[in-house]
Amino acid sequence: MANEELRPIIVKRIKKTAGGHHGGAWKIAYADFVTAMMAFFLLMWLLGSTAKGNLQGIAEYFQTPLKVAMAGGEGSGDSSSVIKGGGKDLTMSNGQEKRGDVQSKKKTFNLQAAEAALAKADAERLKTLKAKIEAVIDANPTLKQYKNQLLLDLTTEGLRIQMVDEQNRPMFASAKAELQPYTREILTEIGKALNDVPNRISLSGHTDAAPYGSGEKGYSNWELSADRANASRRALILGGMDESKVLRVVGLSSSVLFDKADPLNPINRRISIIVMNKKAEEAAATDGGAIEVTTSADASPDVSVKK
Repeated sequence: MANEELRPIIVKRIKKTAGGHHGGAWKIAYADFVTAMMAFFLLMWLLGSTAKGNLQGIAEYFQTPLKVAMAGGEGSGDSSSVIKGGGKDLTMSNGQEKRGDVQSKKKTFNLQAAEAALAKADAERLKTLKAKIEAVIDANPTLKQYKNQLLLDLTTEGLRIQMVDEQNRPMFASAKAELQPYTREILTEIGKALNDVPNRISLSGHTDAAPYGSGEKGYSNWELSADRANASRRALILGGMDESKVLRVVGLSSSVLFDKADPLNPINRRISIIVMNKKAEEAAATDGGAIEVTTSADASPDVSVKK
């Protein structure tokens, strides 16, 4: 019994040792840090490569995802949008509100159609001018007497106004560039009407084939026709026409006869005023351009040649 009381009591303590100073816990923290940085840089890249409107759409998606999802469609942006949902595209009013940057539609112009429209408007303007001059002639008793000597027709170059001679009623003094009083009055009224259109004009003087005095060696029909055209130009300007409207003044002698069958017919002595359309004006304004007076098929004047 005494021996049992003297027996020593031995207590064993187990000391638990950690993984040491270089344990593996830091690896987990580092992995979380790298993942967070990757997510951050990915977010920054997305923000930098997304349009402002699409960013607003993405923000709206995260604010009210249920609303966008129920609306259906392609999403807040256009076909390049990251988040699907919302309206069909940025221009649609249904679904999500328009937020993205919409590229404006490219406009294309048909040059031929534009030129055709301008030509049509030009032709309508000249038709209106023709009707106005005819109305002025009919309303003026003095001018109405010379209605048969005023020929108006629409040609491929524009509105042509011709003042022709009659046997006993010439527009100019015989063999001179002196205007008769009634010719001056006619040109005054025409000059006023020409200011109503922006078109420019070409003036040409014509004679019959009868030789003038000493013929080609001196003063001839060429000089006479040019002088008569210039006299008509001055009368138009005195009548109120803007001087800048005159683009060309020429004398053609008897090279362009009205009555080719009878070169001596008085009707060949005339002044031709062409209110040019845009195409003829451009041709005449260019160096070497020419005006070819041809009557269109649907606008041929009904003129009886008087002998």
